[in-house]
Amino acid sequence: MRPPFCRICDKKLVDMENGGLIYFKKRSSDKKWDKKMKKKRMNGHPPYADWFCNNHYQKANELKHLTIDKVMEALKGI
Repeated sequence: MRPPFCRICDKKLVDMENGGLIYFKKRSSDKKWDKKMKKKRMNGHPPYADWFCNNHYQKANELKHLTIDKVMEALKGI
């Protein structure tokens, strides 16, 4: 897993009360990544998940039905 730094503002998340990890809708490339990782018996930070601080968590969580690239586009400038 990637260290817990907000994807938007790069703030370090000290505890999960200050935000958290959100999993977004998988793209076809994300499904391929999952399959590859499972086949090789590996794990890592999924490309469809990221950390968000308390200031950005709620808005990002409202968009978790979208793919991460669409979410990041929607959150630009907040």
